Amino acid sequence: MATGDELTSYAYRKVRERILAASDVCIVCGHGAADAVDHIHPRSKGGAKLDPDNLAPIHGNAGCPVCLRKCNNEKGDRPLADVVQLHTSVDWFAGP
Repeated sequence: MATGDELTSYAYRKVRERILAASDVCIVCGHGAADAVDHIHPRSKGGAKLDPDNLAPIHGNAGCPVCLRKCNNEKGDRPLADVVQLHTSVDWFAGP
């Protein structure tokens, strides 16, 4: 999880902007409209702070508008491999 100073730094905001411009598909639930980025390998466990390869889109405080998961809260400071990800070829929440 990022510290307050990191989230407001110019460098972090520019990397975040580039990540979200490239894709808004959440790394946890797989749905679009991700509004934040998170460290794939947590900084608290040695992950790189501003490496674009260590950052990916995730649903922030508001959660996912499709499946209603709180993706960033669920991931916390765990590596992505330890998080239960949604893998489905059918979007059951999309309706008929």
